[in-house]
Amino acid sequence: MKNTFYITTPIYYPSNKLTLGNSYTTILADCLARFFRMQGKDVFYLTGTDEHGQKIEKVAASENKTEMEYLNEIVADAKKLWQMLDISYDKFIRTTDEYHVKTVQKIFKKLYDLGEIYKSTYRGLYCTPCESFWTEEQLIDGKCPDCGRPVEPMEEEAYFFRLSKYQDKILDLYTKNPNFLRPTSRVNEMVNNFIKPGLKDLCVSRTSVKWGIPVDFDPKHTIYVWIDALPNYLTALGYLQSDDSNFKKFWPCDVHIVGKEIVRFHAIIWPAILMALNLPLPKQIYGHGWLLFGEGKLSKSKAVDKKEVIDPRVLVSRYGLDSVRLFLIKEIVFGQDGPYNQELFLNSYNTNLANEYGNLISRSCGIAQKYLGGILNPAGELEQTDLDFKAEILSKRKTVFEQMEDINPTGALNTIFEMFSKCNKYIDETAPWALFKQNNLTRINSVLTTLSEAIIITNTLLLPFLTDKPKTIYANWGLSEPIRLDDYANFGFLKTNTIVTKGENLYARLDVKKELEELTILASRA
Repeated sequence: MKNTFYITTPIYYPSNKLTLGNSYTTILADCLARFFRMQGKDVFYLTGTDEHGQKIEKVAASENKTEMEYLNEIVADAKKLWQMLDISYDKFIRTTDEYHVKTVQKIFKKLYDLGEIYKSTYRGLYCTPCESFWTEEQLIDGKCPDCGRPVEPMEEEAYFFRLSKYQDKILDLYTKNPNFLRPTSRVNEMVNNFIKPGLKDLCVSRTSVKWGIPVDFDPKHTIYVWIDALPNYLTALGYLQSDDSNFKKFWPCDVHIVGKEIVRFHAIIWPAILMALNLPLPKQIYGHGWLLFGEGKLSKSKAVDKKEVIDPRVLVSRYGLDSVRLFLIKEIVFGQDGPYNQELFLNSYNTNLANEYGNLISRSCGIAQKYLGGILNPAGELEQTDLDFKAEILSKRKTVFEQMEDINPTGALNTIFEMFSKCNKYIDETAPWALFKQNNLTRINSVLTTLSEAIIITNTLLLPFLTDKPKTIYANWGLSEPIRLDDYANFGFLKTNTIVTKGENLYARLDVKKELEELTILASRA
C-alpha cells in the first residue's frame, strides 16, 4: 500500500490583499496534509505563486516598480499570512524560480517535438485580469464569464496546443474514473459547458507579453499560463531535472484541491497536457465551492461591502487561529458554496469553540478536581452506559478516518464535534454530582476516566484541523502531545493516580452584539 500522499493547492496569482477566499483552499489542503502526516504517511504539500503575465507587467509599472520588486513584496506578505494561518506546506514554488523556468522550457520543447504544439495565429477575445481567452459563445452579456469584466479582441502569432485531439479521451476519463473529478456536479459542468460544445486548440504562447518564460527556440514568444503554471505540480518534484527522486516518489498527485472557477483548467487542460507527455494523471481533482459574500463570490476581484471584515489577519488577531480554521472547514460544506458574514463567524465561535469544546474541557477537569481532588484512579466495573459510550466514540473515530480518506474534511470535523457532544451528554447521563452525594467514589473514577479518555481520543483527531489550543489540553492530564493519530487510539491508556489540572480557559465566550459593532468599526478603517 502506497504510504505517500501528494496534495496541492493552485499557485496563487499575486495580489495586494489575500482574503478569506484565498485562505480557504490553503487551509482545507493543510488539514488534509496534517491528517495524513499524523497517520504516518510521507506527505508532500505544495503551494505557491503564479508570477507571470500581462497583469503583473501593468500593476508593477503602475507602482513604478520592476516586476520582481513588486512580486517579492507580495510573496513575502503571502508567506507571512500562511505562517499566521499555520499552513504546513512542504514546498512553496514561485514560477519565477530558475528550476521551474528551465523545466517549463523543456516541457514546451518536448510537446513541440512530439507534434502536440504548432505555430499559427490567434484571433479571439481576451480577459486581462483573468488571463483567459474566450469565444463569443462563452461570454456572459458580452463580458468575461469568470470576473464579469470587459474582454478585448486580440490577434497575434502564437503557438497552440492540440487540445481538441483529447476531447474523447477526456470524456472517456470521466466515464471510466468517476472519482477523477469531484464533486459530480463539476463533471456535469465540464461536459456540458466545455467538452460537448467542442474543445478548441489552446493558445499557449504570446508575443505581446514580455513578462514570462521565453520559448527558448523562438524567443519572441513567451510561454502562456497553461504550459507555465499548470506544470508547477511536476517541476516542484524535480521532473526533467537532475534530481527527480521526489517526482518518482510522489507522482501521480493524490489530489489537487482547487476552486470551482479553475476546474476547467485542471480537469480538461491539465490531463490533456499530461496525456500528451505520456505521464500518469492525478488521482483526483476536487473543485470546492466559493465563500459567498452577500450575493456573490468572496474574492479580491469583486467589490466587497466595507461593513464586513474579510481579512483573515484581523480575525486571527482578534479571535485566534482556531476560529478561522474552524469556520472555513466546518461551516462551509466542502464542495459547495457557503455564506460568510460576521454574525455567522461569531456564532460559530461561540457554539463550537466556547460551548461545545472549550466548556467540555473546563467542565470535565473541574468535575475531577471537585469530586476526586484532581486524581483519577481507574477502577470498578463499567456499566452498559459506559460500554455504549465507548463503542460510539470508537465507531465515530473510524468514521472520521473514512471521511478523510474520502477527502471530506467538513464531514470529518462535524463528526469530531459530534463526539464532543456525546461526551457532554455522557456527563449528564452519568451525573457525577449525584454519585458524589452517594459517596460512590469508585463509580465516579470509572466515569471520569472513561470521559477523560474519550476527550483525549477525540481531541487527537482534532489536531490537524485546529492547530492552536487543542494541542495544549494534554497537559491537563499529564500527557504528552501526540505525534500520530494512533498515539491515543483506544481506551485504557490513563494510569493510576493520574493528576488532572484545569488549565486555562481555552475560548472566552463572545458578546456577539458588541463584537459586531467592533468589527464594523475595523472594517470601516480597512
